[in-house]
Amino acid sequence: MENTDKLRDSFPDAARDIKINLQNVLQPGTLNLEQTWGVAVACAWAARNRQLTHALVADAKAKGVSDAVLEDAKAAAVMMGMNNVYYRFRHVMGKESYEQKPARLRMLRLKQVASNQVDFELFSAAVSAINFCEACLKSHEHVVLEGGLTEDQVHDAIRIAATINAAAVALEAI
Repeated sequence: MENTDKLRDSFPDAARDIKINLQNVLQPGTLNLEQTWGVAVACAWAARNRQLTHALVADAKAKGVSDAVLEDAKAAAVMMGMNNVYYRFRHVMGKESYEQKPARLRMLRLKQVASNQVDFELFSAAVSAINFCEACLKSHEHVVLEGGLTEDQVHDAIRIAATINAAAVALEAI
């Protein structure tokens, strides 16, 4: 975690807890190595902090995370960048008329994953938490659980999302 550690060292004092949390959440626990780093990288893309994204990608590669997982992490962030806006709009408006309209947005990448469908859905759930799209978060959580992951694993993915988002904020505060 050489690159991420260098960034952590630059966090302001106000982000002392985030320094510690960032180190802790990147240690595989209920999630395997590729799930942990895939979630982290997807969330860094979603948090739109280039410095954090590059550090996490470099460290993920150094740990042996596959290029397929990193591509899926990026794709999850990009696809949720579109879907979270669209489905959050439909949910917030709460009108049956909007619910009945077809999205007519291309979303093939959601089913054409490079690594593992369940992991891609986990990455998408974590990004949806950052973007606060209730409909997408619930949908991806359902698919992940149906795919064999546990609520503890979903919970840990969201802990990573929260910490990566806070790290991006901390870097902006420098």
